[in-house]
Parts: sequence; structure tokens; C-alpha cells
Amino acid sequence: MAGIEKVIFMNMCMVYDKEGNVVALDKVGKNYSGTTFPGGHVEPGETFRESVIREIYEETGLTIQNPRLTGIYHWMTGDIKSVGFLYKTSEYEGKLISSEEGKVYWISGEEFLKKPLAPGMEQVWQMMHDEDAQECLQTLTEEGIVSKIQ
Repeated sequence: MAGIEKVIFMNMCMVYDKEGNVVALDKVGKNYSGTTFPGGHVEPGETFRESVIREIYEETGLTIQNPRLTGIYHWMTGDIKSVGFLYKTSEYEGKLISSEEGKVYWISGEEFLKKPLAPGMEQVWQMMHDEDAQECLQTLTEEGIVSKIQ
């Protein structure tokens, strides 16, 4: 019988406009750095949706509406499973303001993919744009990171 896993819930949101631009975050930090979408941890008592709205506001200054769940991304770090809920929305208000998490800015999707992306962002991008890709499991093997997208 398998044991109970310790789990950390997180979120990430691709905020986009009608011209094909997305909000990018140049994340700075010891544990996770590179160009990514804004997001963060789910706090106790929050729904996943409330959490992503709060995180996007804290990291970008934008108030988003109607974030749509597009997939689930998960991986193991030691004996802790991290589960990230991936959202996207084109409904937002406000002006971009960077935070201590890193600089935020609008960039075309094409230019986003040329940036030094944070680990796993190629798979996140795929899940944001492929209706059939709903889940990604990242596993660290002797050969490196293996991604299983379904």
C-alpha cells in the first residue's frame, strides 16, 4: 500500500492580449529562475481560482477576471509533490507593476519562447496552447528530466 504524499499546491497564469502578446515574468530566486508566467502558492483557506487571481495581482499589478483552468502540472521534489494549476485569461485591468519576484512585461509569444525559460516552461507553453494536453508529469531520471504530457 502506498503512503500518503505531502503536496504543495501552486498556480500559474498566462495573461494574454488580442495581439498574441503575453505577460512574462523574469523570475529571480535560488529555487526557480528564468522567464515564466506569474503565479505562486495556494494559501490556506483559498480556492485555487482565488489564489491565482491574488498571485497575478501581487506579481503584476493586474486584476484578472475569469481565469480558465487549462491543465495540471506536477513534479516531485524529494518526498513532496508539487501540483500546479495552469490558467489563462485575456480579461484583465490595471497597469503592469514589477514585484520582488522579478520584472514583468508584455512580450510576443514568439519572443517569449526565445527567452531563457524557467525549467518546464516549454511544457507549460504546450499545455496552454494544445487543447488535448491537460496534464504534465515531470520526473527526474538519470538521463535528466522526463516530461509525460497527456
